[in-house]
Amino acid sequence: MVFHLLLVAIGGFLGSMLRFWIANKLNKHFIGTWIANVSGSILLAIILKLFLVHSLSEEVWLAIGVGFCGAYTTFSTFGSETIQLIQAEKFRTATYYVVSSFVVSIIIVGIILSF
Repeated sequence: MVFHLLLVAIGGFLGSMLRFWIANKLNKHFIGTWIANVSGSILLAIILKLFLVHSLSEEVWLAIGVGFCGAYTTFSTFGSETIQLIQAEKFRTATYYVVSSFVVSIIIVGIILSF
């Protein structure tokens, strides 16, 4: 159990660091959150698929799927940035941001999990 917690913590540390790097590289622009959320969803779908077909160990699932992807993707920042776009009266941008985040992620995840 302690080993599993450590795996999740290490994965979470790495995921949060990459998320932080992307945010800073893109000057904390909402596109960084979009990239992290969509790419994190894709990675999570791949890892989940491999785990479900027993091609990945539980330890790798915990480190990458739960830890890394859990910390790398961020719903709270997504929500906050959407509200900021709405408050700035950038309604079209906010709509594109929300719709594209969900649609792109769900379609790609659906494709990956259907194989």
